[in-house]
Amino acid sequence: MTAPSATLSLRVAETRQLNPLIRLLRLRADDGAALPGFAAGAHIRVQVSLPGGATDWRHYSLINFATTRNATDAPTDYVIAVRREDEGRGGSRFMHEGLKQGDAIAVEPPKNDFPLHTGPGGSVLMAGGIGVTPLATMAARRRAEGAPVRMHYAGRSRELMAFLPELQALLGDDLRVHADAEAGAPLDIDALLDTVPAGDRLYVCGPKFMLDAVLARTQARGWAHDRVHFELFTVPVAEAGDQPFEVVLAQSGQHFTVPAGQSILDCLIEHGCDPMFDCKRGECGVCAVPVIEGEIDHRDYVLTAREKAQGNVMQICISRAKGARLVLDL
Repeated sequence: MTAPSATLSLRVAETRQLNPLIRLLRLRADDGAALPGFAAGAHIRVQVSLPGGATDWRHYSLINFATTRNATDAPTDYVIAVRREDEGRGGSRFMHEGLKQGDAIAVEPPKNDFPLHTGPGGSVLMAGGIGVTPLATMAARRRAEGAPVRMHYAGRSRELMAFLPELQALLGDDLRVHADAEAGAPLDIDALLDTVPAGDRLYVCGPKFMLDAVLARTQARGWAHDRVHFELFTVPVAEAGDQPFEVVLAQSGQHFTVPAGQSILDCLIEHGCDPMFDCKRGECGVCAVPVIEGEIDHRDYVLTAREKAQGNVMQICISRAKGARLVLDL
């Protein structure tokens, strides 16, 4: 998927290591001009260089702690925070090691797939690790609006949790911090959900295991679908038991073997195909493809239970084959 023509050329104005895993970057236009505005929950896509010389794009949420109402309408800089993932394809390593202050970088204008919703009731924000970044901006926006907001922020240890001082100053007693190292156990999601008032909306951002657990527990409680809003902050990883399988493209006659540790989408891109996609996390639905033959292992957050049971469409960025072969209408 190629980048759109409206790409911005920005420069790294500041880099700061927040902890051993997370690096902050501030991006700015050379002339200091105002950048396209954004709303809380928005992200930018940044072009990264991968080992071997290839380029790709990565999503990073925009961070702004200002509590003035127009703080993000025409910002002079974009602030992002990147967690280093040594087991990834190399994008985060580039953002940590390949960029220094003064370097130019290509950036797509902000897009928001994780918006705050208006209406009655408060907002409960639930962050896991680096998933705190879009929720921090949401918290500031709610404070600017004078609307009720609380945040639950979970991580392995306080030393690896970014923006704790800023969030404490912003939210005070409305911030609840859970560090596994201190508590001796992961965050108790059921206990957290017990405290959410009936009229409040829940916004969740964090790793897949956390999101899956929250969705399962809210569904078991009978929560309405539109009461829980989420964004997955880590790209999918191989699951235990994943096996290679063959994918056949019915329209072109091409066929490829998808390894256990690779998605169908990345396999097709590697072989010169140009499928539509955006998030690469099974959230947006852009990469949906009709399935002609084969059983699907659905892992997305887009399709309904009924659509998954019908078995005639899949999100190729994350879902796989249950058997040895899939035939796609491509």
